[in-house]
Amino acid sequence: MVMMKGLNDNEIADFISWTKHNPIQIRFIEFMPFSGNKWTSNKMFSLDEILSVVKKDFKVLPVKGEPHDTAKSFMIPGHEGSFAIISTMTNPFCDTCNRMRLTADGKLKNCLFSDSETDLLSALRNNEDVLPLIQSNIWSKKKALGGQLVSDFEKIDATTIQNRSMITIGG
Repeated sequence: MVMMKGLNDNEIADFISWTKHNPIQIRFIEFMPFSGNKWTSNKMFSLDEILSVVKKDFKVLPVKGEPHDTAKSFMIPGHEGSFAIISTMTNPFCDTCNRMRLTADGKLKNCLFSDSETDLLSALRNNEDVLPLIQSNIWSKKKALGGQLVSDFEKIDATTIQNRSMITIGG
């Protein structure tokens, strides 16, 4: 669930309680800026804020992550399930990210925040070799946050972002 200050941050403990008798993993996601979602930093509910809320009622234990994880995982002793936090804004994982995303309309994105895409669908329809396109897309990946965002999320001006809405990227 995408966490937003003043909108759903009061539901965190309820979702954690849901993992008591259910072997599921709840994922809390920091609100990220995308075209059309009216992102502002004051709506962001951070990793630390989420953990602070959970720790009020539960003992939280970190779970060792795997290489290239995009989420930080945690468990509550005695719970069948667990929870994780995707902290793109306050604790980016760009230096270990190996994710690529293929949109529903056949475009390849090398980062959710990338301002460019590679059209694989047209190449496939024209019987062209897509491997060079994929390789070029991978090599053009920016160092962090699609090259568009600064790591200090409070200084991000979401109106300047060149990207799709998340719903049209897929996720």
